[in-house]
Amino acid sequence: MKADEKKVSNLLKTAKGQVEGILKMVEDDRYCVDISNQILAVQSLLRKANNEILKSHMKCCIKEAFETGQGEEKIDEVINIIDKL
Repeated sequence: MKADEKKVSNLLKTAKGQVEGILKMVEDDRYCVDISNQILAVQSLLRKANNEILKSHMKCCIKEAFETGQGEEKIDEVINIIDKL
């Protein structure tokens, strides 16, 4: 992975901590809307981490693949990811 490892790692660690907090909220029978808001916050963090990884992939891996004649395969990979979004 050629993405900013520290930035991605921090986003994922923060999301992990929030998921643990959400589990505690569920166990404590907290208000549904509060739980939902926290879930949305985690989704946002995961989206940011994924965007960092995909940006790096496009700037490095895909560029290198085109230089070695394997660009079409990498484009198909990214299209498959975009379809999942």
